[in-house]
Amino acid sequence: MAWRRGQAYGQDLRDRVLAAEGETVRMVAARLSVSPSYVVKVRARLRETGEREARAQHNHLPLRLAPMLSALRTHAASDATISELRAWADAEHGVRVSHPVMWKVLARLGLTRKKSGSARPSRIAPT
Repeated sequence: MAWRRGQAYGQDLRDRVLAAEGETVRMVAARLSVSPSYVVKVRARLRETGEREARAQHNHLPLRLAPMLSALRTHAASDATISELRAWADAEHGVRVSHPVMWKVLARLGLTRKKSGSARPSRIAPT
């Protein structure tokens, strides 16, 4: 079973951890290829709350620029730079974001900041 970052282990693995009642934490962890802290946490949740399942994860934050995505899409189409877009978001909507945040939002919208084909070629190095 492949584990991915940010995703809970499967319920079958949790059930196998809980089924191994007579074994020590380290023995169960080694046998099932999980960390000892995982075994302790699964057993503690069953003991304290009676829950055998993983809870829903609530670590996803909404985009700070979500309310203005359509306006951002039209404003970004005017070939504005990242700095100009950040200044526009601050002036028009009162939202301050960093350069990487603006870059990631534009990438999520499918907008890129690339050189246009009609730009002058560089004199120093080929582009």
